[in-house]
Amino acid sequence: MTGRAAVLAIDAGNSKTDVALVSARGDLLAWVRGGGFNPHERRLPEAIAMIAALVRQAAPGGGPVAEHVAAFLAHCDLPVEQEAMRAEIAAQGWAPDVTVDNDTFAILRAGSGRPYGVAVVCGGGMNCVALAPGGGSARYPALGRRSGDWGGGEFLAEEVLWWAVRDEDGRGVPTMLREAVPAHFGLPDVLSVCVAFHLHDLPEERLHELVPLLFEVAGRGDAVAGALIDRLGDETAVMATAAMDRLDWDGRTIPIVLGGGVLTAADPRLLARIEKGLRGTGADVDVRLLADPPVIGSALYGLDRLGATRPDVERRLTEAITTSVPVTPAPRKTP
Repeated sequence: MTGRAAVLAIDAGNSKTDVALVSARGDLLAWVRGGGFNPHERRLPEAIAMIAALVRQAAPGGGPVAEHVAAFLAHCDLPVEQEAMRAEIAAQGWAPDVTVDNDTFAILRAGSGRPYGVAVVCGGGMNCVALAPGGGSARYPALGRRSGDWGGGEFLAEEVLWWAVRDEDGRGVPTMLREAVPAHFGLPDVLSVCVAFHLHDLPEERLHELVPLLFEVAGRGDAVAGALIDRLGDETAVMATAAMDRLDWDGRTIPIVLGGGVLTAADPRLLARIEKGLRGTGADVDVRLLADPPVIGSALYGLDRLGATRPDVERRLTEAITTSVPVTPAPRKTP
């Protein structure tokens, strides 16, 4: 192969998108980072256009840029969504072969060190996938509470406000969140915070600031905050366990990879609760907190597809990405 990379790796999450070009030897040829991938907030073609701009920055020449595109995207949960996203990416002409799937698979591949295991992600939302050694898979619709999920940064933030305002107006139990929430935003009371979000005086993305606050208040011994952390730990463990139970692991140790900003914040109480829940199943599990950028997993899936993955290649790729800093394009100036 000459003139282009082996893999165009894409990891597109709710908060950021990474695009990397990787050689068959595991060399990192380019790495560009942009904003979040949100096809439900904008039309899918517009969301793909954001990725296309990053690809142009990584490979300015245009035309086919790699042998394979390995794109793992947030909101790629249902078969109809997967097919629509694959069609949009294939139409860009970046490579003759294209793989598109949910971004949780990239977390699994990056953190497990092998092409099987279980990954649970808790970032903006909540999701879980599992791949067995024999190739079977298990996954969830991941459509939020209506499809059985409990958790995710936005969900937890809403819970924090729910408990805090109910303490304030007398409908709920006392919680330190009542004082902590308005103090964090510099407002007089919890109701003012709720109204500020409703009227967009506080932008919606600032809701996620309530998750670190939740961990902090739980650490000070608040029962309400602590119960929310414990519930999230239980839900994380049960999601992974239910996915595990649907597959045959052939007696192997099962890597369990925890990813997403809420889990990788590494709150001790939350991680202990997850570990307890998973150990209680009796399964032979190896629980891991994802430390590396998930785009490593996207690249490795692409190299797997090309039959190019070897231990030395994987080591070279991982070292290259973990010791590099992605290029971040300057924001466009508005006229």
